[in-house]
Amino acid sequence: MAEKIKSSFVKVKCDDCGNEQITFARAASAVDCHICGARLAEPTGGYSSFKGEIIEEVE
Repeated sequence: MAEKIKSSFVKVKCDDCGNEQITFARAASAVDCHICGARLAEPTGGYSSFKGEIIEEVE
């Protein structure tokens, strides 16, 4: 992960359908897009590995 995340939540844009959704930055389970089902994030034991683009950090 190239970016430093400072927040507990992030808004991620799905690469497949363009949907934007908010997810926990340190997700303990895989996060899928609510619209198309594509994988947005994988747990790593720390900050998630995001497959989609991180749009913004949410307070």
